[in-house]
Amino acid sequence: MATHKNSSPYYVNHGFHHGEGKPTHYIPSPREYHQPPPHVPQYGPPPINTHFTSTHTHPVHIQKGPKKSHCKCIAASAIFVLVLLSVAAVLIWYFLFFNCEMSCHDGGQCISSSKLCDGVRDCSTGQDETQCFRLYGQNFVLQTYSSESQSWKSICADGWDDNYGTVTCEQMGYSRNTYFTSGQVQSQSSNSDGYMKLKPGSSTVAPMQSQFINSKSCSANAVVTLRCIDCGSRTIRSGTRIVGGQVAKKGAWPWQVSLQVQSQHLCGGSIITPDWILTAAHCVDKLSDPIDWIVYAGSLTQNEMRLSQGYPVDRIITHNFDSLTNNNDIALMKLRQPLTMSDGVRPVCLPNAGLNFAAPQKCWISGWGATVSGGQSSQVLKEAQVSLIDRTVCNSRPVYDGEITNTMICAGKLEGGVDSCQGDSGGPLVTEKGSVWWLVGDTSWGDGCAQRNRPGVYGNVTYFLSWIYDQMQKY
Repeated sequence: MATHKNSSPYYVNHGFHHGEGKPTHYIPSPREYHQPPPHVPQYGPPPINTHFTSTHTHPVHIQKGPKKSHCKCIAASAIFVLVLLSVAAVLIWYFLFFNCEMSCHDGGQCISSSKLCDGVRDCSTGQDETQCFRLYGQNFVLQTYSSESQSWKSICADGWDDNYGTVTCEQMGYSRNTYFTSGQVQSQSSNSDGYMKLKPGSSTVAPMQSQFINSKSCSANAVVTLRCIDCGSRTIRSGTRIVGGQVAKKGAWPWQVSLQVQSQHLCGGSIITPDWILTAAHCVDKLSDPIDWIVYAGSLTQNEMRLSQGYPVDRIITHNFDSLTNNNDIALMKLRQPLTMSDGVRPVCLPNAGLNFAAPQKCWISGWGATVSGGQSSQVLKEAQVSLIDRTVCNSRPVYDGEITNTMICAGKLEGGVDSCQGDSGGPLVTEKGSVWWLVGDTSWGDGCAQRNRPGVYGNVTYFLSWIYDQMQKY
């Protein structure tokens, strides 16, 4: 956690925001602080040579006028047929692929969006039925995608109970053991598009989306809320004023973990379930073997970790990380055995759809990173308060000059003085809304530590939400 204004320029602090439309289906060294590349390279297929040159010579036969004219007609006809075939091929490609609403992972089969989340597996991989539920807003309102109206709808509370909640959470990717509670809130008057409602005689079988029908009315006049895990709460509060940074109190950030290799702290991470840790992809880019990593949770100091038992990692999953641009800097670690939850070890909440994290929202960062650029990791967990910075500002010429993509979020102070630094990579950027703590970002990259016009850049967790749930469902 850097608190100095005059630090040298090397570190990587290394973010998905889907719209409100169709569900998204995917085809499947520590905060290195560094000077990002001056431009983003463009990728594409290699050039195709369309000009063929032959070195062979052939005898030339001189034809008489009528024969020459006949040959020209044949050649013109052949060219015309080829043009027609080419146009037909382009049209077929356009309608089958370019205009395809969704392509299955298996062989590129194209299906209509009306078949998404209808309870029938149209793709052999089942991907058309995976991202069919989401939680919306601060109240955790449960919504499902309606294949009939091709829109997200809240679920009427009529007939709903914890049994349905448990099955739905499992289908979203959570463990049955973490299920917390179902509830209900009054339906909004603006809900003119109607509801999804349990069918008469519904049962708690998967896929749950096959148990719903569209309905214009809801006799309970209330919609379902769902908490798949008791997340985003803590028993210790931090101070209200931060200048540069300070030592955290034990239990203040119970989702913060230390990721270590050979008993050395390299990166931070965030607990999102007892089985899953979210961190930065650049942390594991060169150390991708799970056997190398040990996760420590619930400790305040490095000395405590040396005396405690860490948790081995079973699997590491990274997004399509680009080390040149720091795009898609997010990774997941699945632990070999689940963490034991306590006051000092608790998950942070993944952001729900519809939550608005906008500048100048106050957030907190934490970690065991260096307090000056190039320095040693801190022996004690530190914390600091930062503010979200608008992407337009962060992309301005004096700041990062266009290098901030939708997968990233900027946070810090433009005047410098407060920032994350080497060793904080992968750690949490969190904010409190509605008495719940939400994971806004993972520490990704930056130019130096705590320098003027060089705020920290964080992976945009909201942008990657569907990808995260997709991995939790698969593994």
